[in-house]
This record gives sequence, structure tokens and C-alpha cells, in this order.
Amino acid sequence: MPVPLKVAVLISGRGSNLQALIDAFKGPDSPVRIVLVLSNKADALGLERAAKAGLKTEIIDHRAFATRDDFDIAMDREIRAAGAEFVALAGFMRLLTPQFVTTWQDRLINIHPALLPAFPGLDTHRRALNAGVRFHGATVHFVRHETDMGPIIAQAAVPVLSGDDESTLAARVLATEHKLYPLALRLIAEGRVRVEEERAIVSDEPAADGVLFNPALPQ
Repeated sequence: MPVPLKVAVLISGRGSNLQALIDAFKGPDSPVRIVLVLSNKADALGLERAAKAGLKTEIIDHRAFATRDDFDIAMDREIRAAGAEFVALAGFMRLLTPQFVTTWQDRLINIHPALLPAFPGLDTHRRALNAGVRFHGATVHFVRHETDMGPIIAQAAVPVLSGDDESTLAARVLATEHKLYPLALRLIAEGRVRVEEERAIVSDEPAADGVLFNPALPQ
């Protein structure tokens, strides 16, 4: 049986995407093993989710460090001590230093609630509604120095409905995130993703078929 990919998950909040990863990879034959859940906030709900699942947790308060570099060095030390060989950001609300990103390049992924490269940064659902787009969604990508940039591994699109507000659109996107993140991490763990010239190439995986319309074509 192949050796599972040992993953550290970094969180700052409720950990709903962490829970999706826990649920997806809890079986004995899983290609992924979560070896650490690390948070910069002691009151992050995701830590309770991790503890309930029997996972190792660590808290590193960013406020205890004079510089971002010192904080990232402390995180790197804990990640390595746990035996992790890959890092997944799941609602981790700290900007990572270039040194950390370079050290973990192509072994560091993030999930973002928008169809990148559209709407990087914060307030993606409000910005999507204000822009009048017909589709919104989520993206899993390898992390680079620039915020929410990097080779795109997988995306999921949802329609923007005429009655949507930020909360209804956010809920629809979040539901797709919980399916998308495990999919992307599984593809990586199974060796089906490689990076070539800053593009993520996914092999042996069927692409979605057909064309989506919003509004829908008449029957």
C-alpha cells in the first residue's frame, strides 16, 4: 500500500474546510494523513474539531513574535517536528513570508473563495455581486509570494442567483469548497499533479463535460 502523504493543516478559525479534510481522509487506506493542525489563535474552533478527531494540535500565537519571519520560523519548526511533508492552508488568516513560501514551494496549497484569478483577497462574495458576474466559486492553488496567486489545481463554479446576497452566495460557495479541497489534496497525494512553467497539470483525471449557462438555455 502506498505511503500516505503527511500533511499539516494551518487554520485560524472555525475549521470547516479542515473538517472536510478530516472526514475525507479518516480511513485506514487514505492517501493523506493529517499529522498536525496548527493555529495562530488559541480559541479557533478548528482546534476542537482536530482534537475530537484525535489529531495533534499546536498553537503558535503570532502576537508573541517581534517579526513575521520569527513567527514563520516557529511554524516551520513545528511542522517539521510533526513529520509533515506538505502544508494545506484552511482559513489561515496570516500572510506568509517569502522565505516560508519558497521553502515549501509546490508543497503548500490554499483554498480561496473565488474563481481565481478573479477576486483575489478579501470580501470576494460582495465583490462578485457588485461586479455582476453570473458565476462565482472556489479555487485550490499552490501558494506563491503574491496573495492568492499560484498554479491552479482545481476549481468549482456555482451560479450567482438574482436573489443572492453575500450570505447566500457564501453558503453556496462553501458547500463546494468542502468537496473541492479533498479532491485537490487527493490528486496531489496520488501523484497526479505536477507543476510545469507555473501551471498545475492534472493527469489521469476526467475533466468536467459540457458548457454551463447562467441564465439557463430555454428547454
